[in-house]
Amino acid sequence: MQVYNEENKIEIEVYDSLKRVMDPELGINIVDLGLIYKITYTIENGIHITMTLSTKGCPMSDVIMDQMDSVLSEIFPDKKHHIELVWEPVWNTSFVTPEGKKALGLTF
Repeated sequence: MQVYNEENKIEIEVYDSLKRVMDPELGINIVDLGLIYKITYTIENGIHITMTLSTKGCPMSDVIMDQMDSVLSEIFPDKKHHIELVWEPVWNTSFVTPEGKKALGLTF
């Protein structure tokens, strides 16, 4: 049984590349903030990212989305990508990774 394939490899690379996208207000990457819910890749459909923002009225949403687009276009120039912004489940601090909590000073 093959668990690791080309599609898995791309999904992991996308996840890692999105650590370059920083929340401009907090100075922490969107992965460690827990804003990325799901990444899928298929040859037919390209890269699909399901994500959220910390609030619906996030004033930096355009900046974050533009940064994501730039990173994906730079690292995966031959692959189409789509970013789906969702509001369910509602983001909360429990989604923040241990690295993000440490950067935010939330570790006790």
